[in-house]
Amino acid sequence: MSVNILAIESSCDDTSAAIVQDGSVLSNVVANQEVHKKYGGVVPEVASRAHQENIIPVVDVALKEAGLAAGDLSAVAFTRGPGLIGSLIVGVSFAKGLAMSLGIPLIEVNHMKAHVLAHFAEPPYPSFPFLCLTVSGGHTQIVLVKDHFSMEVLGQTIDDAAGEAFDKTGKLLGLDYPAGPLIDRYAQQGQLVFDFPEPQVDGLNFSFSGLKTSILYFLKRSIKEDPDFIQKNLADICASVQHRIVQVLIKKLILATDEYKITQVALAGGVSANSELRSTLEQTGKERGWTTFIPQFEYCTDNAAMVGIAGYYKYLKKEFTEQDIAPKARWQIG
Repeated sequence: MSVNILAIESSCDDTSAAIVQDGSVLSNVVANQEVHKKYGGVVPEVASRAHQENIIPVVDVALKEAGLAAGDLSAVAFTRGPGLIGSLIVGVSFAKGLAMSLGIPLIEVNHMKAHVLAHFAEPPYPSFPFLCLTVSGGHTQIVLVKDHFSMEVLGQTIDDAAGEAFDKTGKLLGLDYPAGPLIDRYAQQGQLVFDFPEPQVDGLNFSFSGLKTSILYFLKRSIKEDPDFIQKNLADICASVQHRIVQVLIKKLILATDEYKITQVALAGGVSANSELRSTLEQTGKERGWTTFIPQFEYCTDNAAMVGIAGYYKYLKKEFTEQDIAPKARWQIG
């Protein structure tokens, strides 16, 4: 008999539902919230209200695309955290209510672990142990993945995440939110004209707050000399900023592979959709003898399929969750 997992993801501003059957993704539906563009960032209260509107239609479509009914489900997996507390409450409450009404198990999933396990949504799969560079708007981490359940954060940002550096830079440049994809697009048309400083942080940790500050002061000085500086140099600014962020990420990843003697290297998280990061990882892998793994675009950003994959492996071990579970806005891997 097939194991059918309904997965719910609502950690930030994307409402997503997926069906994972015996470890294979049958459907993966995401409802985006365009309303945040006019605010230049995610507004938590607006996000939670939008989740309430989207969650039932998204689950309905996920079931229909998979050709299943609610009665066919074996368990409900959900993102417990980390994330925005108001957004998490919507997903957690819905998952608890549905699981209770159907009399099936409930499975909690750590959002960051789910990003790592997105690599098991489609083959080829990395073999254990492997290193995963997980990069998003809220997190930047190098994770040692020992198996599906055992993960250790080797290094992480001590202030801002790489995704936040992209978005804040985009705001300074007058770009719409989310700015990461737009910076990537403009960067492909630009040249490495401007040299931004490399953050100096010991070990495998990251820092991007100083880089953000240097970009701010650079733009202020340049605009003072020429009010049209950004418009004239937008592509080159984007190319230079993106190159610096990507080089910081790859340099730390090289240090981690050297230190832990691991050549299985994976990329995950929303920023893993960045074209330069993907191509640089592949090129570095060829030069250093790594076997690299980069997820399909649909598994990079927040999505329920990755939650369903994590939930499936927990189902096999019967790691179920009690109904009194509450969302966890801060929840570290390990």
